[in-house]
Amino acid sequence: MTSMDALQPRLPSPLHEVEDDRFGRRGVRLLLKRDDLIHPDLIGNKWRKLAPNLAAAAGRPLVTFGGAYSNHLRATAAAGRLLGVPTVGVVRGQELADRPLNPSLLRCAADGMRLHFVDRETYRRKTDPAALTAILRAAHAEEAYVVPEGGSNEAAVRGCAALGEELRGRADTVAVACGTGGTLAGLAAGLDRGQRALGVPVLKGGFLEADVRSLQRRAFGGPRGDWHLADRFHFGGYARTPPELHAFAEDFEDRHGLPVERIYVAKLLHGLVTLAEEGAFAPGTALAAVITGRPFA
Repeated sequence: MTSMDALQPRLPSPLHEVEDDRFGRRGVRLLLKRDDLIHPDLIGNKWRKLAPNLAAAAGRPLVTFGGAYSNHLRATAAAGRLLGVPTVGVVRGQELADRPLNPSLLRCAADGMRLHFVDRETYRRKTDPAALTAILRAAHAEEAYVVPEGGSNEAAVRGCAALGEELRGRADTVAVACGTGGTLAGLAAGLDRGQRALGVPVLKGGFLEADVRSLQRRAFGGPRGDWHLADRFHFGGYARTPPELHAFAEDFEDRHGLPVERIYVAKLLHGLVTLAEEGAFAPGTALAAVITGRPFA
């Protein structure tokens, strides 16, 4: 079974306005785009990026890449289970092969994903054609359909354009946390004229702007939409979640009854609160935050 209908997504995802004095006293309306409710296993932008790749794979086995706590690996494994498609996860860190699986990788394995661990240097070279061929051969996945790390490729970016289309006329600025940049690239393309997309990177390094431009060029032939990055809310890098961030997330959960995923969503919301308090959004702005995930259980 490879029909996307078998996955039964909830689309369009809900959009809720919430009352938050940190925005309200600046005259800003805060809306939450609940992409975390699209599907219980393929959450948020994982659905939007994986669905077009699953359709393109047409039932072929899938191979993809990620770290030991990758949400993308978990979503791909779940999709494989639901559709009856074999999946292979290439995991960064050969040393992990000799350790007990963490809860994230255990979930992948339980969903039928075959895990193939590679050393970090090999993993860094995974986009080089020769290195990729060697990885696929070692993983016995030469005939598989390859989905890149984070799921961000041309098909995924075009899939994420639907997120922007769902928000046309609903917000002035739409903000999303960014890892590989695919969701932002598609979101910006799907928004209407006069709307702006804001990306909040969760990794440090300053490379994302070029990546987003490259993804849009490959997906659409050139730049699309009005977007920019707020790159000072990564808290030191990917998966860095210091006590300050946890305290912020717990406070947001108490205020709004929303479970806040720490690696992406907490950094997005913290960035938006900071920007609002700095006066970055004009009074009267309708600001939508895309909730792309939920805490792992």
